[in-house]
Amino acid sequence: MLPTVAIVGRPNVGKSTLLNRILGRREAIVEERPGVTRDRKEVVASWSGKEFTLIDTGGWMATGSDLDEKVSDQSEKAIKEADAVLFVVDVTVGVTDDDAQIASLLRSKQETVLLVANKVDNKNLETEVWDLLSLGLGEPLPVSALHGKGTGDLLEILVDKLPVVEEDSEEVDEQEEKIIGVTLVGRPNVGKSTLFNRLIGENRSVVHDMPGTTRDTVDTVVETENGPVRFIDTAGMRRKARVDESTEYYSLVRALQAVDTADVSLLIIDSTEGITHQDQRLAERVDAAGCPILVLLNKWDLCDEEAREDILGQVGQRLHFIGQAPVIRISALSGRNVKHLWPALAESVMEYQTRIPTRRVNEVVRAAQAAHPAPGGVRVLYATQGATDPPTFTLFANREVPKTWLRYLERKIREDLNLGATAIKLRVRRRSE
Repeated sequence: MLPTVAIVGRPNVGKSTLLNRILGRREAIVEERPGVTRDRKEVVASWSGKEFTLIDTGGWMATGSDLDEKVSDQSEKAIKEADAVLFVVDVTVGVTDDDAQIASLLRSKQETVLLVANKVDNKNLETEVWDLLSLGLGEPLPVSALHGKGTGDLLEILVDKLPVVEEDSEEVDEQEEKIIGVTLVGRPNVGKSTLFNRLIGENRSVVHDMPGTTRDTVDTVVETENGPVRFIDTAGMRRKARVDESTEYYSLVRALQAVDTADVSLLIIDSTEGITHQDQRLAERVDAAGCPILVLLNKWDLCDEEAREDILGQVGQRLHFIGQAPVIRISALSGRNVKHLWPALAESVMEYQTRIPTRRVNEVVRAAQAAHPAPGGVRVLYATQGATDPPTFTLFANREVPKTWLRYLERKIREDLNLGATAIKLRVRRRSE
């Protein structure tokens, strides 16, 4: 386990900017207004050959709405769990009441707290740094997270405070168990974060009944009977026409990146609203990514019998293009039927990683050609599976294969090889007889 470093402070002091500066890339969403970061975000960073886990937190506030309180609770939890803390204060504003209250929370672990005086962007502000001594957390370290000034010195001091991680003397197995990536996607406010928290067994994402609470992707690894699984909670995806602010745009980009790299996607639908046009577009986007899809009809317990029959009909009509994708009716809030997700997930992963012997692949292809020959004298001479994740088959044909017949062959391969709803890829190469 790597040592952990929590970045804490009140809203809009530059915590996410500092995280991006340390990483050297734009990992966290940054906006010039408070409240953009709401969930804890964990990423691995390194300095001088030492690796550690950085935890970006939402802004801590003494008072506020229910959502603000939940965000503050996440910050306090990160403080308790961290091996070291970077307490970020905006030097251009000076010490506020919230800063003072955060400092009182940190004094119990003062030995591992670094007071970061951020936004020291010019020499005129360097004298303002010493006002932060009143917080009682030692000498402030002046930095400009935006421009990088002072961050190197900060990191040198930080890594010296981190505990030494003893390396395992045993050699690392090159065939180390793969961690399956499972992405939770859906429109805003369909219950993604509630399900995410239930699956990982703790309140990691901030859950609130206001659409758009999750602004960034949040992930965590869970040990299961079938091996480790990384669950990735994403921001709710809306139509591009409605993405009218930069924060939401970057949230959408991160969510799409998570879908493209996932091994399985959980498409979460609000049963009380039915399958909307946006749900259809999301399903098409996830299907295009090529990973298996599990359709989760959330808030099932809030639907009467007539509404349930209606939405099941909608699944067949409006999501027909995702084929035999499993449909699971759940309540993320109460946990009802969530247990059924695990075997369906295990089966989808197994299908996604399936490797079929070449002999069996060719038997299926020959049988498909005998039952329904391709037009124009087209023949598949030989076939083999070249890759998994998803199962990918290479077909060697005597000429170009018509797309309509290729779709027929894809369906036969899926059915005869018991590949269920997982995506498969067919690649055609020309070869003379």
